[in-house]
Amino acid sequence: MRHVIVGEAGKSVVLVCRNVSERADEVDWFHGDPGAVPPLFSSNATLPEDARLSLVDNSSLHISALRLQDGGNYTCKEVLNETVREHRVQLLVASGPSNVAVSISPAAALPNGTVYVDKHNAVMFSCTSNSHPEPTMGWTFQPPSSTPEMFTEVNGTSTVYTLQNLSLRFQGNYSCTARNPLSGRSETSTKELLVYYPPPSVPRCWAQTAQVGLMLQLFCNWPGGYPHPVLRWTEEERDLENSSWVVNATGTGDTHVETLSSSRLLHGKEFKCVGIHILKQGKAEPTCTVQISAPLLATEPLKTCFVGGTVSLTCQVMESNPPARISWLRNVSQPEVEIQPGGRYLVTQEGSISNLTIQNCSQNTDEGYYVCKAENPAGLKEAYVSLTVKKPVNIVGVVGAVVVLLLLGVLVISGIILYYNPLLCLKGKRSWHPSAPCIPSALPSHKANRWELCFSRPDPAQSFSFTPSL
Repeated sequence: MRHVIVGEAGKSVVLVCRNVSERADEVDWFHGDPGAVPPLFSSNATLPEDARLSLVDNSSLHISALRLQDGGNYTCKEVLNETVREHRVQLLVASGPSNVAVSISPAAALPNGTVYVDKHNAVMFSCTSNSHPEPTMGWTFQPPSSTPEMFTEVNGTSTVYTLQNLSLRFQGNYSCTARNPLSGRSETSTKELLVYYPPPSVPRCWAQTAQVGLMLQLFCNWPGGYPHPVLRWTEEERDLENSSWVVNATGTGDTHVETLSSSRLLHGKEFKCVGIHILKQGKAEPTCTVQISAPLLATEPLKTCFVGGTVSLTCQVMESNPPARISWLRNVSQPEVEIQPGGRYLVTQEGSISNLTIQNCSQNTDEGYYVCKAENPAGLKEAYVSLTVKKPVNIVGVVGAVVVLLLLGVLVISGIILYYNPLLCLKGKRSWHPSAPCIPSALPSHKANRWELCFSRPDPAQSFSFTPSL
């Protein structure tokens, strides 16, 4: 019967010679069959040159610092009173696994050893190890905040597989484990994989006025990528963070904000935001620009309102970046007091157009100049609107006066006619009355007909006739 013992390279092992009598005269060990090979070690001999060998309890063979070539069949030969007994032992020497190495390509490494890949690439995973005999190699994947799961296992000293169309769900720890089938010893190598992708578009930037204080804020936003990009504001190719204008700089996620103090020198300045992403290194850096401009106003300089009526004063910002804050003032006793909506005043704004509506106009309190004020961090602009308040005209009275005048005219003409006992005749193509001379009238004459008005003092005995002819 052969007894099997497993040892590991570099360690020690004891090969037991079983059923050996304590009174044995001699115990010999052979690395093979007796007679075929010389004795490896004998209890009656001095130690061999290989000091790794020794006897334990005068029977068992102790081998230290095992080597792969130490494996094989061993025979223990016992001699007692010229009786020889043999006991066979098989030594299996296992080595490894060692030097388990995981490789992911194409990939790049971060300073902490984590590797990252572009999600659009096909990625090859490989694992190698040194082991005797050949190990069993398996891959496990552990997503963040999840338990690991094995997805492949092969026999051999290397394993390779490929993943395509990666997404964020493939991020996590990839572990390759090599296990020696003899010793049961295993070794694992793990790499953390991150799946990166750049933003799909170019950065977007804009300017606005800070909510507190009249300061300029430059916003740069470049969303849609992983990890978050690095955003940098420049002015004339110089880093803006080193400028004396900068009051504060903040960055959160995909957005970077520079806060600048207000100055009229900002008018016409162009600021550029440069986007930097780890996957676009070595390529043209995408940018966006913002040009700052002071407000430019347009108004209706003259407006009229009737007493008791309603009027709207309009002010439009034609140009301003960042958008200007619009307010209305009265250029009377308190020119710096802003008109607040309420009562008879209504202030509305749609986009860049502001309207001041005055209800129930009063000549004493509302007539005069109004100031439209537009201000942003680059400057201040004011425009004046003159409001005239008039008393309404009495239309009914005017119409009545005209009617009275017309009636008086009719009465006057009628009185003249009755006083002179007029004869009205028409001198035309057919005939006219010859009994009285005709005085040409101021009525228009035509080629076909002619009208004439005739007046006479006829004889009382003579009759009066008026014959119009066409």
